[in-house]
Amino acid sequence: MALNVLVYSDDRNTREQVRLALGRRPAADLEELQYLECATAPAVIKALDAHAKGTRRLDLLVLDGEANPVGGMGLCRQLKDEIYGCPPVLLLIGRPQDSWLAAWSRADAAVPAPVDPAVLAETASTLLRSGHAHLVG
Repeated sequence: MALNVLVYSDDRNTREQVRLALGRRPAADLEELQYLECATAPAVIKALDAHAKGTRRLDLLVLDGEANPVGGMGLCRQLKDEIYGCPPVLLLIGRPQDSWLAAWSRADAAVPAPVDPAVLAETASTLLRSGHAHLVG
């Protein structure tokens, strides 16, 4: 069974960087990934509503902290407050100084942008494992 990763950014290039960095399988012990790309906050909320209702499982959210007009940090805090059983959230932050904002947003992890593929894959794999994602074997 594939793992479902939602990638939110208003920037198509950022979404592509995340997909390329994580690839089909970020770690050998995890199932393959399927992506749901969202360019707007309402699309993310709709996807999380489906997750909460049990009609679409999401295993990880990757949110762009620099997205416009709704940044990933504020969106993350909203989702953590409003969605019971919110999946783990990985935030892309523009500056290392923004790590306190990532903590405020209740993100499970944060990595700096531009994306370092190795760091993103390792961090995402850790979150997928901690979220009880499907392991191969």
